[in-house]
Amino acid sequence: MSKSDLKSSESITKNGTPASERPIIIKGARVHNLKNIDVEIPRNKLTVITGVSGSGKSSLAFDTIYAEGQRRYVESLSSYARQFLERMDKPDVDYMHGISPAMAIQQKTTSSNPRSTVGTSTEIYDYVRLLFARVGKTISPISGKEVQKDTTETIIKELFEEQDEKTKFYVLFPIELREGRKLDEQLAVLKEKGLVRLLNVEDESLVDLSGGEVNIKQIKPKTYRVLVDRLAIKKDDDDARSRIADSIETAFREGNGRCSIKMRNGEELIFSERFERDGMEFLEPSPQMFSFNNPFGACDTCEGFGRVAGIDEDLVIPDHDKTIRGGAVASFDSPKFSKYLRDFVREAAKDQLPIDVPYKDLDKETKKILWNGRSNYTGIYGFFEEVKRQFYKVHMRVLYSRYRGYSRCPDCEGYRVRKDALYIKVGELHIGEVSEMTIGHARTYFEELELSSFEMEVAGQILYEIRKRLKYLDEVGLDYLTLDRLTNTLSGGESQRISLANSLGSSLIGSLYVLDEPTIGLHPRDNDRLINILKSLRDIGNTVLVVEHDPEMIKSADNVIDIGPFAGTYGGEVVFSGTYEKLLESKTLTGKYLSGQKQIRIPEKRRKGNGKSLLVEGASEHNLKSIDVEFPLGMMVCVTGVSGSGKSTLVHDTLYATIQNELGTWREKIGRNRGVTGLKHIESVEMVDQSPIGRSTRSNPATYTKSFDGIRDLFANTRQSKIMGYTPGHFSFNVPGGRCESCQGEGVQKIEMQFMADIELVCEECSGTRFRKDVLQVHYRGKSIHDVLEMSVSDAIEFFVDENSIINKLQPLEDVGLGYLKLGQSATTLSGGEAQRVKLAKFLSKSNKDHTLYFFDEPTTG
Repeated sequence: MSKSDLKSSESITKNGTPASERPIIIKGARVHNLKNIDVEIPRNKLTVITGVSGSGKSSLAFDTIYAEGQRRYVESLSSYARQFLERMDKPDVDYMHGISPAMAIQQKTTSSNPRSTVGTSTEIYDYVRLLFARVGKTISPISGKEVQKDTTETIIKELFEEQDEKTKFYVLFPIELREGRKLDEQLAVLKEKGLVRLLNVEDESLVDLSGGEVNIKQIKPKTYRVLVDRLAIKKDDDDARSRIADSIETAFREGNGRCSIKMRNGEELIFSERFERDGMEFLEPSPQMFSFNNPFGACDTCEGFGRVAGIDEDLVIPDHDKTIRGGAVASFDSPKFSKYLRDFVREAAKDQLPIDVPYKDLDKETKKILWNGRSNYTGIYGFFEEVKRQFYKVHMRVLYSRYRGYSRCPDCEGYRVRKDALYIKVGELHIGEVSEMTIGHARTYFEELELSSFEMEVAGQILYEIRKRLKYLDEVGLDYLTLDRLTNTLSGGESQRISLANSLGSSLIGSLYVLDEPTIGLHPRDNDRLINILKSLRDIGNTVLVVEHDPEMIKSADNVIDIGPFAGTYGGEVVFSGTYEKLLESKTLTGKYLSGQKQIRIPEKRRKGNGKSLLVEGASEHNLKSIDVEFPLGMMVCVTGVSGSGKSTLVHDTLYATIQNELGTWREKIGRNRGVTGLKHIESVEMVDQSPIGRSTRSNPATYTKSFDGIRDLFANTRQSKIMGYTPGHFSFNVPGGRCESCQGEGVQKIEMQFMADIELVCEECSGTRFRKDVLQVHYRGKSIHDVLEMSVSDAIEFFVDENSIINKLQPLEDVGLGYLKLGQSATTLSGGEAQRVKLAKFLSKSNKDHTLYFFDEPTTG
């Protein structure tokens, strides 16, 4: 064996262990609150990192392991990229070995872009566009028949199959006035070409242009065609077939791509080499034509958004359970405008349209007539156009404003794409109808879609990709989402599971996946499906690292790492590493709770409430089935149910939105309902959801709870500040004065990487302290403003023990278990659960009103 062979065999095995099976080793990790810890993570296994909130789980998983995996990947790029890397900070760790290319799937909502949908963010819509462009059939809206380009071969085939032997026919082409010619000039051109006979297709009379004077006025291009040949069908005669082919080709050439066959004493069949039918010309399908993010494919009226400013359907028809005759249309429900309702009833009687069934159960066609009108009935849109024409009257402007909002685009019917794209169908549906499907229905539809063998050759791979992605989305429990659902309306858990399904769809192997609490928003029923997916990710050859609190997930792990023992400065140590069975025997907090030694205390008696309640009637937004729900006041009420059952729709979109609208602070859409009673019992309302407390690095717990205002006042009142002439503004990093102008108070400088994510580096001028050196020399009780921002909430409460204005704002943070947070910790680094508890602390620090209703969106997150 040569030396090089010997070396390579050594790299493959070390102590008999293949390189692909060696563990990931981290030694001396000190990122954030980690206390110089050593960790070993087995490769190609599912490892769960658990521990109390703020113990350092994310610091280990994301800020150490994932950050190093990313850094090493970037290091493999070109020298142009590497010129930045000497300044790109490594995680604070002594030694790391065996890190694979890493991917993080975090809780951040994927996009705030109003054009981004579930379909586009998962790439399913891109594959569907390609499928429609390649195998979609264009269907004429006039005859309902397929639009195809005709050729000489297809015409002859149709004639010989459908007509009898010796059937006589004419080969013709239409008279087209080309290049601005008049009819007599066009006839003269035909005459020069030897095409001297015209046929009237109505009575089959002939006009001979070569014989004497012709009455031009009697020749109308609508009824007259140019005759190329008179022929008969002879099925076994090759010469006859050849002559028919020549005649048809001549007709196509001279008729500008159009020709017709007139059977003797029979019908005229019209053919075209162009993509047209029934007198309509269609666009040939292309992938761009189906994209609402492309100017070519987007509907011109709504520019691809699917909605236009106009009339809000839910304001015009507030109760979808009412019938049309029973007054569902609010704008017609007055003596003055009841005439429009009577017009519709008369119109409906002609076709026996159902006007005595609830509006929500009406078919599309009836709704279309109701809104767009027909014959003597002007329609709801027509009614409001008449109202607009009378805008010089004040009461008409008031009437219109009562129903103003956003409505489905009338041109594309809310499907976002140009009208032409909706004529193209795959298996009876156009692309808009496919987008309206839920993932579960779409999976069934594409699984059962039957294509011809030719179409399968063209689109087999496309269909495979669509089915694969839909399968993964279905398996992560997102079968209830529609493909056209906007991604900015998804919860953190839903967007995370979409990212997970995308990662599965890419089928990478040998990678390291780092996930942040993927069970958020999942009902225990769906946990098994998620765990199976993570296991399948592991089984194809990846290492999966999950930050998680869920007992089922911890139980399913191959390896568990418990970080603790407590949060913040009291955490950051590895208190346990090993199997689930060993964890149950350990003395850690996690082990005690999992083994049942410790439990959450269940109250022995419940609050009675104050006897008052809110009643929501007929809630029917999204999937709610016109339900009536009573919410008792003066107690803690919990709304639960499986993922996608309608909890958020009922609580957030319906109840919260209605109350906010009543208080005059709501501009969004309100979930459909018949009414909410009991609102007089409430003075104010607060929503504590999982959105970040600030989207910029400048936001932190001190600024969010307003305790920083009191701290700045204390520093401005010191003797040193008065000598220097400093005001509270000098101790703010948000305004010029005392802040470091090199980084403008950010503490970090951004370096723009044109081809990658921007890199953030500690500011060289202030070393990350955010303030000028002279401002940092001002001390209060021996601490600078930077030292105070570096304190934990618990330490700050001890430090400012005499200052009630500051303590009152910080104590609630301690009470909700966030004593470990640093005052100056950037809001963008807080987990969803921490951000939610900071909000809760802010509300608790307010002078409480008696009748405030608090809404919490999964407060146990994190």
